[in-house]
Amino acid sequence: MKNALLILEDGTVFRGRSFGAACETWGELVFNTGMSGYVEAITDPSYTGQILMFTYPLIGNYGVCSEDFESDGAKAAGVVVKELCATPCNWQMEKTLDDFLKEEGVPAISGIDTRMLTRKIRTHGTVKARIMAYENEMPDMEKLISETKSQPDINSLNLVERVSCRNVRKHPGKSPLVAVIDCGIKRSILNNLLKTGASVVVFPYNADFKEIMDISPDGVLISNGPGDPVMLKGTIQNVQKLMNHLPVYGICLGHQIVCLASGAKTYKLKFGHRGINHPVLDKKSGRVHITSQNHGFAVDVSGITKDFEVSQISLYDRTIEGVSHKSLPIKTVQYHPEAGPGPHDTVDFFMDFVNTLR
Repeated sequence: MKNALLILEDGTVFRGRSFGAACETWGELVFNTGMSGYVEAITDPSYTGQILMFTYPLIGNYGVCSEDFESDGAKAAGVVVKELCATPCNWQMEKTLDDFLKEEGVPAISGIDTRMLTRKIRTHGTVKARIMAYENEMPDMEKLISETKSQPDINSLNLVERVSCRNVRKHPGKSPLVAVIDCGIKRSILNNLLKTGASVVVFPYNADFKEIMDISPDGVLISNGPGDPVMLKGTIQNVQKLMNHLPVYGICLGHQIVCLASGAKTYKLKFGHRGINHPVLDKKSGRVHITSQNHGFAVDVSGITKDFEVSQISLYDRTIEGVSHKSLPIKTVQYHPEAGPGPHDTVDFFMDFVNTLR
């Protein structure tokens, strides 16, 4: 293992050991509090453009199994851990985390005080960061810090374009017919839809209104994905039209897109919600769900129009976790009902959607 550096835009530098790919990377540094599910997190398209730090101190202890992938490979720009397990044990393991990240070209760093760094992010917010390996001679630190500061803000980039499908994909089934707008969909979302018996057609994020309506779908689901939702102006405009014709449901980024299409506004959270133990209150039933979450933006409650009602809220910070239209079949959730990883408290979201269409 080579020496490695984690450089933050504020000039803070951490020394550690390199694993994964021996290359440089940059991105927005965020943390995930899950005690398990590192494979699902690293392969989640919503982490595109981000360096993912795990707060759980030992990562890699059960290796990597492709059955746990949420996409076709690693999507996080880099990985930060306190300790990498060198001898994982799991009968389903296909390779170590180190080998997997090498194959995927994703650099990582171990030996970091992740507790201190998490507290720093919680206090000051997410930051631009850079990971680089080096042999013996220490690099020019002033130059590296300057370059880290000058990195483009990932929220100014269209990250969805990187992870959305390029062509329409069909998954035959029975009734109803669901059109999915792919903004970086997780495999678990698609699998849960297919389990209901529905037929599913997946469209790229920039598919136009006519293209979607030409298949005569019974309803539309807008998926999760990375980045700032306001970057997706074309998608928002199409969803505005679709909401006047069909039932529309949204998950995570899809929730934000539906709210923007209805006239609401979004804002960036200080450090986001990324973990698998977030309590959410359903206002109608009074039930508290434990949810899996991964998002850096939220919907501004003051912008919710009179046609919608806030159906669910976070018990951590009272942010909006779901909205529903008062008269039309339009419903969204900010969390991930498919889990992958996480608890399955809210997996009935998919059957509720399909039953609404039926």
